[in-house]
Amino acid sequence: MKAIILAGGEGKRMHPLTYTRPKAMVYAAGRPLLWHVLMEVKKAGVSEATVVVKYQKERIIDYFKQNDPGIKVEFVEQGENYGTGAALLSAKESDSDRFLVVAGDIVTEASVMKSVMDAHDKWITVAAKRSEKPERYGVLQVKNGLVSAVEEKSENPKGNLVNTSVYVMDRDVFNELEKISPSLRGEYELTDALVGAKCVETEGFWMDVGYPWELFDAQDYLLSKMETKTGKVENCTVKGKLIMEDGAEIVDSYVDEGAHYIGAGTRIGPHSYLRGNNSIGRNCEIGESTTIKNSALFDRVKAKHLSYIGDSVIGENVNFGSGTQTANYRFDEGTVNMMTDAGWVNTGRKKMGCVVGDNVKFGVLSCVMPGKTIGNDCWIGSGVSVDENVGIAKHVLLKQEKKM
Repeated sequence: MKAIILAGGEGKRMHPLTYTRPKAMVYAAGRPLLWHVLMEVKKAGVSEATVVVKYQKERIIDYFKQNDPGIKVEFVEQGENYGTGAALLSAKESDSDRFLVVAGDIVTEASVMKSVMDAHDKWITVAAKRSEKPERYGVLQVKNGLVSAVEEKSENPKGNLVNTSVYVMDRDVFNELEKISPSLRGEYELTDALVGAKCVETEGFWMDVGYPWELFDAQDYLLSKMETKTGKVENCTVKGKLIMEDGAEIVDSYVDEGAHYIGAGTRIGPHSYLRGNNSIGRNCEIGESTTIKNSALFDRVKAKHLSYIGDSVIGENVNFGSGTQTANYRFDEGTVNMMTDAGWVNTGRKKMGCVVGDNVKFGVLSCVMPGKTIGNDCWIGSGVSVDENVGIAKHVLLKQEKKM
């Protein structure tokens, strides 16, 4: 059996991270979501995958040219039409009569895929899971083991059994996909073909990473499954779990309890402090008296002097000037709200820092208030306190008046 991985979506709710990458290439535990999906596909016993790409497709193709997932991967482009149905239809030239279909931007495990593969006999089999927030997903109504209807993101769903976007399909599904019409939002929806599909309820881990702060839960799970791997550690106190890639080093620093991923070529220290669960990408520099707490840093992040990065998601190639602080706690001790493309959303988190896009530069002694986002290619000047979202390629400077 081959796999078809749907990875063409932008993921607007993940802005500003997805201004510069598709959602499937957002990092968790040191690797893109798509990488983790392919690792589980491989564990499920599948050796070949077709990845459907569209938005910023070069980011995906270039990454996997340089990083071998240990599974044969080919790429097909989605074309002009949008939606998961159009994405899957783009792979109709696959020479397999039966294939595993998985969304490329979820976090799950091989057991979920295996449950569907083992249960499949004909047409479509879909994996479903009980959810405490079914209003966020496609809810499946099931009769006699078959899908009778699909409710998409209903405010008052009729159940809590949700679609995990993990399927096994026979190739005659392509004939059905060619018949579906665009939805109200102009997309061709794969869920329109699910009525009559066999439904398998799974107990395995699954989550859809819809908003940036949900990366923390995804990261916690992924780090818990990774094996300890220690590299160069000199004159450090280490209480937590380390997963260190080639060339990573930690010097004269304190690593507290929790799990900490350190990417290849990254240097931590001297006198750095790691708390909670962290993922620090490749070729980062975390230096003198800098604290990283429960955060996800992508590649080439520099925070060399006296900075605090707490409960935050930081894109690639971000530089923190000396003394930069990310605030992560409200005075009233309430949960942090964030302004997203979908409007104000309650994160449900009492500790929530900021989300920063790629190529951002912070001046010395700048700070960011809880729940704020900063778009890619911004400059945040010295002494600036960011108390509202900042768009793309903005220069935010502090104007001073001096009296002599």
